Amino acid sequence: MKIHKVETFPTESIKELSLEKESDKQVVSIEPQEYVDDEFIKELAIWFKDQKKLPVRYVYVLLLQIIKLLKELPSLVDIDIQDGSKLIICGDVHGQYYDLLNIFKLAGPPSSTNCYLFNGDFVDRGSFSVETVILLFFYKLLYPNSFFLNRGNHESISMNKFYGFEGEVLAKFGSSNGKKVFDLFTEAFNYLPVAHLVQKKIFVVHGGLYSEDLSPDKEGVTLEMIRNIDRVRQPGDSGLLAESLWSDPQDAPGRSPNKRGVAIHFGPDVTDQFLKRNNLKMIVRSHEQKDSGYEIAHDGKLVTVFSAPNYCDEMGNLGAFMEVSPDLSIKYTTFSAVQHPPIKSMAYANTNGFF
Repeated sequence: MKIHKVETFPTESIKELSLEKESDKQVVSIEPQEYVDDEFIKELAIWFKDQKKLPVRYVYVLLLQIIKLLKELPSLVDIDIQDGSKLIICGDVHGQYYDLLNIFKLAGPPSSTNCYLFNGDFVDRGSFSVETVILLFFYKLLYPNSFFLNRGNHESISMNKFYGFEGEVLAKFGSSNGKKVFDLFTEAFNYLPVAHLVQKKIFVVHGGLYSEDLSPDKEGVTLEMIRNIDRVRQPGDSGLLAESLWSDPQDAPGRSPNKRGVAIHFGPDVTDQFLKRNNLKMIVRSHEQKDSGYEIAHDGKLVTVFSAPNYCDEMGNLGAFMEVSPDLSIKYTTFSAVQHPPIKSMAYANTNGFF
């Protein structure tokens, strides 16, 4: 593949992308349907696996293209699984790039029929967050109608500054270029959808459910309210966006303050009311590490799926993903961590705390 040389950085379209040659004066752009293909992404995955860096200008263009794509999406995106297709739902991957590659090995590479939904928290803690989110974004460009991304609480500035993503970007792209790259990532994260609705029956969101008083009529939050969330901003500490990204389930009925200091804990009755109000069957969320990789709660109506095995190189948990068929039958797969280069989790972080 050739590289098109230009003197200045364009924001729209140059022709081709290559990993074989690069220099500071050679730049590229990506037209998703024509120039990014499975062969390129396969090469990119190996490129990153070998700990090679993507030239910063490639990253600029990727981020401009992904922002352009994401800004056209609603805050709640509908997914229809076609006959002969399946949807793989993955939870937090947290920069564990080598485990991400293992997911694609176990579940099959993304395609128009092997669909994926990653449910937020692509970055932070794991020390290969740059590689992880770049690969996910390229797949979104290649398969915009069968590869889906939700926003998590770690797709935000406050988390990225403490838990490693900003530090990793600056370390891998330099302080000057890195600042620009980080700002573009922040903009892209702001445009990520808040939730997805699978077959009109499964609600997929990173954190969980809502305070009753967020509903103007006090009768509860509806899908239409979520679809209309003003998401292009930082999540804050309260409101529909914050609670979508931060809430957690509890065994006791009702609602209670969240121990994280943001959003709420919600009980099985809250889950049941939300499902009935919106004619849904199930909620899938992530946001919490589970020893077995997933957990079924609230009378089988709420599933937590977490896809970062041996979280932070020390938790010893399995990872998991779930496969959803067009008829809404579900299969769970668990997996162990794979080896990665000797760069520990939190290597770029400013704190050892956990959220």
